[in-house]
Amino acid sequence: MAQPVTQEQLIQDPHPIYAKLREDAPVSPMQMMTFSGRGWVVTGYAEAREAFTHPALSRDGNKYFGALDTGLDERVRAAMNHHMLNSDPPDHTRLRRMVVKVFTARRIAALAPRITEIATELLDAVKPGEPVDIIDAFGFPLPIRVICELLGIPSRDQDAFREWSNVIVAGAFAGDKLPVAAKAMTDYIHELLARKRTNPADDLLSDLIAVRDEGDALTEDELTSMVFLLLIAGHETTVNLIGNGLYLLLTHPDQLDRLRADRDLVPSAIEEVLRYEGPLRSALPRFATADLELGGVTISHGDIVMISPLAANRDSDRFDDAETFDVGRGHTQHVAFGHGLHFCLGAPLARLEGKIALELILERFGTLELATELDQLVWRPSGLMRGLAALPVSVTLAASR
Repeated sequence: MAQPVTQEQLIQDPHPIYAKLREDAPVSPMQMMTFSGRGWVVTGYAEAREAFTHPALSRDGNKYFGALDTGLDERVRAAMNHHMLNSDPPDHTRLRRMVVKVFTARRIAALAPRITEIATELLDAVKPGEPVDIIDAFGFPLPIRVICELLGIPSRDQDAFREWSNVIVAGAFAGDKLPVAAKAMTDYIHELLARKRTNPADDLLSDLIAVRDEGDALTEDELTSMVFLLLIAGHETTVNLIGNGLYLLLTHPDQLDRLRADRDLVPSAIEEVLRYEGPLRSALPRFATADLELGGVTISHGDIVMISPLAANRDSDRFDDAETFDVGRGHTQHVAFGHGLHFCLGAPLARLEGKIALELILERFGTLELATELDQLVWRPSGLMRGLAALPVSVTLAASR
């Protein structure tokens, strides 16, 4: 008899588990930590794309969150969860419209010089020959500074925010720390919005407050939840994209050599990182509003469905040599950023930050090596995110520097 899978195995080494699930059934029953009803995990690529757009799978978490035991105070939960990822049309359409103009390709491209400036400043502080946690020194501060500047949040608050974010992303794995961190962060957002009302500036938060206070259809909980979402989603995926990308290159030195020899492969490499070891383990839950068929199984009304982009992106029915990390593979229609209505609004920003980060690291450092044993690396406990807790490296400067 097969041994049951532990949470530790699923966090630290999920790919063999997902491969077995895909082989047995691309839509498999699962027991969630915070849900007493019947749950399902989607690991197949075709099934994931179908589930992302299925009309009977709702993202209206505000209607169905009562089924999830989050352990949060109702006021805190309301201030966190009334955002566009927890809504269906027409609310989703209305909420997304308020921020979509900030994340257009043109607006994001205009951020490139500032992203480069921040990344350069951070890499200037990395001392050759001394082991450094590249996530702590570079992977985290780059996207958090970018999103804080975009929203209009003081950079001095980023350390506290990182602590809260780590706990919130861990979710049920955080235990008693979750309610404390969630309340601290929502309190912070309320105080921040109060300051912005008194002293508005040329930033996204001031714009959102103006929309709210001018009487548009945006509730106070929707405003605080929008800030919460933009802060968390605006940096977590990019932290993991950068960290996972460097981890893959360190553990696949032949692919690192390919990139050094051909820098034009960097955009392709970013897409392959997203496919092979993407930043999102699982999308937010979907709730069945009617009985439906998916992947050959019947999902009943009231069931919860978790779609795993991490698993779907290694489906050999969709990707040739799916278990091979190939920086020359190019764009493959992976689902690392989701699919359909809830496709990640910040995907262009994450891609740009990842591209600039990788290009600068290749340009600056002649060697990049892991500064610890491979089995000492630890993946962060989270049901949603896939990222390393730390990535110690040692570097030397490129000969041209």
